[in-house]
Amino acid sequence: AAIASMAERTGCAILAIMHLNKRSGEGSAIYRISASLDFAAAARSVLMVGMLPNDLKKRALVSVKSNLSAPSEAISFHFTEDGCFAWGGVVDVTVQAQILKLMKELQQKKGTAILLITHDMGVVYETADYVTVMYAGQAVEQAERSQFFKHARHPYSTKLFESLPNAKKRGSELSAIPGRVPDPASYPEGCRFADRCHLVFDKCRTEYPALRPIDNGHSIACHLGKDAPSIKPDKLPEVQKKERKIQPALTPLLSVKNLKVHFPIHKGLLQRVVGHVKAVDGLDISIQPGETLALVGESGCGKTTVGKGIIRLIDITEGTVRFNGTDLSQISMRQLRKLRKDFQIMFQDPYGSLNPRMMVNQIISEGMISQGIGKNKKERDDTVKELMERVGLDPKMMSRYPHEFSGGQRQRIGIARFLALRPKFVVCDEVTSALDVSVQAQILNLLKHLQNEENLSFLFITHNLAVVSYIAERTAVMYLGRIVERGTVQEVFETPKHPYTTALLAAAPRIGEEGLEKIFLEGDVPSPVNPPQGCHFHPRCPKVMPKCKENYPGQSIFSDTHSTHCFLY
Repeated sequence: AAIASMAERTGCAILAIMHLNKRSGEGSAIYRISASLDFAAAARSVLMVGMLPNDLKKRALVSVKSNLSAPSEAISFHFTEDGCFAWGGVVDVTVQAQILKLMKELQQKKGTAILLITHDMGVVYETADYVTVMYAGQAVEQAERSQFFKHARHPYSTKLFESLPNAKKRGSELSAIPGRVPDPASYPEGCRFADRCHLVFDKCRTEYPALRPIDNGHSIACHLGKDAPSIKPDKLPEVQKKERKIQPALTPLLSVKNLKVHFPIHKGLLQRVVGHVKAVDGLDISIQPGETLALVGESGCGKTTVGKGIIRLIDITEGTVRFNGTDLSQISMRQLRKLRKDFQIMFQDPYGSLNPRMMVNQIISEGMISQGIGKNKKERDDTVKELMERVGLDPKMMSRYPHEFSGGQRQRIGIARFLALRPKFVVCDEVTSALDVSVQAQILNLLKHLQNEENLSFLFITHNLAVVSYIAERTAVMYLGRIVERGTVQEVFETPKHPYTTALLAAAPRIGEEGLEKIFLEGDVPSPVNPPQGCHFHPRCPKVMPKCKENYPGQSIFSDTHSTHCFLY
């Protein structure tokens, strides 16, 4: 009972057919803390972690661990790329901030040791006391947090920092690490990072570098030792920028007006409709040719539903979706099928979005066959080879199955799949969430390069605000099915107007900005089945006024591109 583990995917880690009180007591039963399930203890553990009815499963699993109350317990929390536990997707920054705060409180109360496994350097900066960097099964750098973030020394660590996206790197290519991690079945004789290292020399390829100290409490596994150049993450070298200028067309490529997607709730023997889940409830957006619009907001606010509704993967309830002058909501399925080559979607999960029973050449060519592209199989295979080279994959791998590829490679296959149809518009749904920062940089560079070549338009759905600041021209902030603020990236990030946008930006962990005040939103997103009267955000808003509870606020306009829905203006 002294050690417990938090799984990365809480949706898989919690048994769906068990009630929370039984699950919370399960730890006691498994570890023989008591002979029978202690439901009172389970209830106390749920209250201890501030469990709320609409909090899904994220804190439920925490309650299992808090029930193992030995003072010396050590909990291993496995985090995703965006820094928090995932349940059917990535957790947004506001929930992440709540859970990190909760972890700190539990740690202080119970003296718990935490092993935090994450790709998110911002979370490491704000949470950790000591940092270990791993590469190919080996610890390559260890240091106290302050020392590591002041002077990272191993070439792999420095390259990780250079790979991080942010607003300062807009218009430039990210410094991605070339190559890939070596095969665990056949590690090289010398340094495992040698083939990808910009400082490699002969000794690196023949002699394995042991982890040894270079300073007080700071160790690296590198033959350069104390001569390894350090890097300050907050003072990275300047990069050459080439900002893209979007020329507004007479009519946008995509224009969405009053989009509503309501899912019926059926009950009873006759399955009568007793209500609706208002996933999207009156949304307006437009996207120009060659533009990237980022859609951000908490989990469950309807972002993915917007993307699927726009390209009619799901039926919309109301509204118009005009793509290149055609109203997609009014055409037949036969007409829609002919247009599908012009708009595609890239899914969040690179492991679940590819058919495991199909080879790569079949996956990429499937759309071409459906749309009648290519005269014969040979011509399609030649196109597949060309596309694989274009996205950085060896064409010799076209006869392999998805399970034989890494996460980053699978996302590249997904990119090749939509490129085969030469689309004009792509919905990117959390496409970098499952990737580490170095592979993320490769994918972002590839998307930017393809956008420049093909004049692609992207609807970029993400929780990662650093990625938004790097890749998008405009941002729309979504809350409970509606857009609450929109504007250019600079306008929304530098002068946020809506209290929810302010909280969202304040919750995002940042390297080197330790003194910034965090805004912790109380509670969860209200149920889309029964949204609050008035402003949907008022139950959680720190600046709520009486009229916020009565009427939904109209639009307040600050510039041609910047507006919000809030009674403060």
